[in-house]
Amino acid sequence: MFLAARELVFARGRFALMGLVVALISLLMVLLSGLSVGLVNDGVSGLQRLPVTSFAFQQDISKDSAFSRSVVDGEAVRTWAEQPGVAAAEPFGNTLVNARTDRDVEIDLALFGIDPGGMLDPDPVEGRTLAGEGEAVVSMTAHEEGVEVGDTLVLEPAGAEIEVVGILADQHTYGHVDVAYVALPTWQEAKAGVREGDVVPDRVYDELTAVAVQAESGEEVDLAAGDDAGGTTSMTLEQSYGASPGYTAETSTLQLIQGFLFVISALVVGAFFTVLTVQRRQEIAVLRAMGASTGYLVRDSLLQSLVLLLVSAAVGVGAGVGLGAAIGSTPMPFALEVAPIIGATVLLVVLGVLGAAAAVVRITRVDPLTALGGSR
Repeated sequence: MFLAARELVFARGRFALMGLVVALISLLMVLLSGLSVGLVNDGVSGLQRLPVTSFAFQQDISKDSAFSRSVVDGEAVRTWAEQPGVAAAEPFGNTLVNARTDRDVEIDLALFGIDPGGMLDPDPVEGRTLAGEGEAVVSMTAHEEGVEVGDTLVLEPAGAEIEVVGILADQHTYGHVDVAYVALPTWQEAKAGVREGDVVPDRVYDELTAVAVQAESGEEVDLAAGDDAGGTTSMTLEQSYGASPGYTAETSTLQLIQGFLFVISALVVGAFFTVLTVQRRQEIAVLRAMGASTGYLVRDSLLQSLVLLLVSAAVGVGAGVGLGAAIGSTPMPFALEVAPIIGATVLLVVLGVLGAAAAVVRITRVDPLTALGGSR
């Protein structure tokens, strides 16, 4: 009576072909997951590692380009620091620059202007923290590109010089560019393009990109009330990722591709089992004539599809993880994480079973008289 299990053995060529298709879909799913995570890390890991709960930008600023267009003043920082539920509010600057070290290593940097010793000041794994102006602590990825502690970064074209005093342990990138933490006045001069000997207007030292807000533990800050008081537009830390260059376009594109991949998987599995069910029509009719219930036949067929999907998905995921490990050692933004892979695999199997279930509905229409040579 175990027709489905016997078919997996005797029709192994047919099922192996189907399993290969599912395995390839699983492999592609793992690679897309790794690429998605890698692009997110490369785009906003610098923001993800900031100990903030929200940013307050310029009032009515376009949210998809807030970091590049927003300008707020020091008064906004003081106003936000007085809001209920706020543990700390500090100035934050963000701008992209081109630089060259004194050892001729060219590198693009995202300068994060912060208060040395404040909540945004990171702890380096090599060197020391910021002590004042003209110093920088850079991402580990910048170190991998050749930037060392003691190097002097020359910002182009202004020619301003910044000494590298520390290297961070993890990847800190923004918009696919390595992050360098600098003192706020250093950032303000770099953003204004100040050259040596220039007279700097006072307004330069009062301009910020945003106010970095950290809520008290267990508290929720009323962002709308804070915006009304400070004349700002707030976004949570997660919402601010969309203001990183290319983040929304990249993630939505990959999510769309993954969505189509899941739909294709369900359709492919469903089409395979539709054809298989048609070919098994006579055998199923015999089982019905022998007294097998419709529920039993449906469960038998779904179990067959589940075994095929689980084995094939396991093979595909294993191959994808192995290939992903090799890709992760290249400069390509690629990172494997367990949770996204498990979630995508479960969804793939569930959609495959649903596709098979839609196909085996035909079983309920098989007439036992067919097996006995009867006619209507």
